[in-house]
Amino acid sequence: MTTASRPSVRDRIRHLEAGEQVLSAHFLKSVPILVLVSGEIIVADGNDARVSLHDGGILDSASNGNMLLTSGDDGRVVSFTPKAGATTVHDTGGTWVDHVALGPNGALAWSAGRKVFASQGKGEPKTLALPSAAGGLAFFPKGFRLAIAHYNGASLWYPNTDGKPVSLEWKGSHLGITVSHDQRFVVTTMQEPQLHGWRLEDNQHMRMSGYPGKVRSVSWTTGGKFLATAGAAEAILWPFTGKNGPMGANPTMIAPGAKAGVKVTQVAGHPIAGICAVGFADGLILLARIEDGAEILMREPDGDAVTALAWRDDGKSVAFGTEAGKAGIADL
Repeated sequence: MTTASRPSVRDRIRHLEAGEQVLSAHFLKSVPILVLVSGEIIVADGNDARVSLHDGGILDSASNGNMLLTSGDDGRVVSFTPKAGATTVHDTGGTWVDHVALGPNGALAWSAGRKVFASQGKGEPKTLALPSAAGGLAFFPKGFRLAIAHYNGASLWYPNTDGKPVSLEWKGSHLGITVSHDQRFVVTTMQEPQLHGWRLEDNQHMRMSGYPGKVRSVSWTTGGKFLATAGAAEAILWPFTGKNGPMGANPTMIAPGAKAGVKVTQVAGHPIAGICAVGFADGLILLARIEDGAEILMREPDGDAVTALAWRDDGKSVAFGTEAGKAGIADL
């Protein structure tokens, strides 16, 4: 990607002006989608049409590569595809819908206040009452099972059964959640600058700490080998290949920033190769190889924090967005 016969990554970025903060970025097959905080998305297919999904701000989004799911402060859950457009999946009547998730075989979930809803696309959604508002949702890679972060721990819920959810306890406010590819570990991000995890076979706790700032972005690398995390001056990658996951193991650290004290704000693991895209609070974006830490500069720092990063499923394109509304798509 850096030979004289081929332009650099920076030269192959198609720039867009969103005009407002980019909340997240996704690819629906080959089409980049930029989700904006105002309630609109940009379908960045060259025509770059703006589509309004919510009568108010978008609070969360999720994608499975075929469909985008968003939630808003208008109380609605909306699905979108470039072919079908926008469809209201659920309307709470005004209660903010804080989080959404997409899972295998058409599974989708959303949370509003202290209630979580899950559906497989047919019939009325299943409902679960929580002791506190949900901090984050994530489906297990297989089956219809949902992991829910909340105050003082997490819950693992099978919506199609009558049994009580499995409770994973740890004091504190848990703001996000993810499940390892082999379904053996659940990890949450916390209000404190740390991660907490559980090995499900024996509920063994895992504490991943030492961050100078809150961890606001996590991403699995190809095959679930590492969990890449933001929150420090470089990307911190925790190993999950062994029997014990990150317990007793040192993390891999890649892509140190250009300036001391500037934190990583976004991470995105490459879907095929051992590469991670790393965005910083000063606008810098690096593409870093995990094996040896080799880097390619994708975006120069300009003081505008990176708020969104996403790879296309084939790993040949990456999209980004910033706090001030700058965005771009780079074909690699």
